[in-house]
Amino acid sequence: MINARLAARAHAGADIPTGLLIVSPNESLRKYLAAQLQSGRWRLEEAASGAEALEKAESGKASIVLLDNALPDLHADEFRSLLQLQCPQAEVVPLHPQSGEPIVPFPASDATLQELTRELERPNPHKPAPPPVSRFGLAERPQALPNMVGDTPAMRHLCSMVQLVAQRDTAVLLLGETGTGKDLVARALHELSPRKLKPFVVINCAAIPEALLEAELFGYVKGAFTGAVQSRIGRIHAAQGGTLFLDEIGDLPLGLQSKLLRFLEQGEVQRLGSTDTLRVDVRVVAATNAELLRQIKERQFREDLFYRLSVFPISLPPLRERIADVVPLAHSFLRMYSRRELAISQEALARLQAHGWPGNVRELRNVIERACILAQSEWAIRPEHIIL
Repeated sequence: MINARLAARAHAGADIPTGLLIVSPNESLRKYLAAQLQSGRWRLEEAASGAEALEKAESGKASIVLLDNALPDLHADEFRSLLQLQCPQAEVVPLHPQSGEPIVPFPASDATLQELTRELERPNPHKPAPPPVSRFGLAERPQALPNMVGDTPAMRHLCSMVQLVAQRDTAVLLLGETGTGKDLVARALHELSPRKLKPFVVINCAAIPEALLEAELFGYVKGAFTGAVQSRIGRIHAAQGGTLFLDEIGDLPLGLQSKLLRFLEQGEVQRLGSTDTLRVDVRVVAATNAELLRQIKERQFREDLFYRLSVFPISLPPLRERIADVVPLAHSFLRMYSRRELAISQEALARLQAHGWPGNVRELRNVIERACILAQSEWAIRPEHIIL
């Protein structure tokens, strides 16, 4: 229902322009709507993200919010909840996901929204043509990420986030449970970026002993330690011009975190045994399944490093939250592991869809690989081949 206080305020101060906030990451859509509403009736503001919109709305600059549901930082429902808490007098008018036009209740029960409807419908040959509707400058249904399968809303949102930030050098922190595909997303960020022809270097912070990890990251000069018979560049320097993927960043030893922070802030590395610094141009993507905020409280992870790495955090959804993707994923793994024509019976698919998948996509991949072996010469994978 339309807030009655909004109408009362509009009638009480008809000479004061009503604050209208256009919220969309699509700049062309914002400009188009602003051009339609340049009548003096509205005090127009624009915001490209949920956080920016909340700041402007809270400062009293908005009575009506035209909301694009595809925000880069907040889910639309989450944005509405925060707006209701911070600015309860503001009314939200959603933008149509295809046309980008405001979905105003018709006939509008509020005088201010009636005026908004008239403004939008009034013919004007000088108004620009509607822009192609996009989200974050991308297609409404973003293309799937390389080597990733899924078309649920959670996966489409993930694809949009990755494609949005891939073109920039912004540090990205991938968060998610084990087996959700953080390594695939990291590689997609590289392959969709201008750095795609440069190296993609991976280092697993949990797989290399602490005594060797510093040398692996930063390199060393001849004689820096026993066994250093020749100089060597580190993984950071090896990624020059490309992308460095720091997997399991939550397991990076505390003593190395300050050195990594220095590299992130200054773009320089210093090899072990040397006083010289080397300039490097590297885009950093980090990933973890650890609760870094808890580790910060327990003084196991530096707070300043966390904020430097998480300029653009992306959370990967667990498989149980996109269960509709189980079937296409299962068929994808079937093509990967089956050496012959093999189907999956409906009963087997039902068994797969009923499972909670604590191991996420990695667990599903292992289940299908095992089922391909167990099916042997049969025409289809049956429920008894699905071992969970």
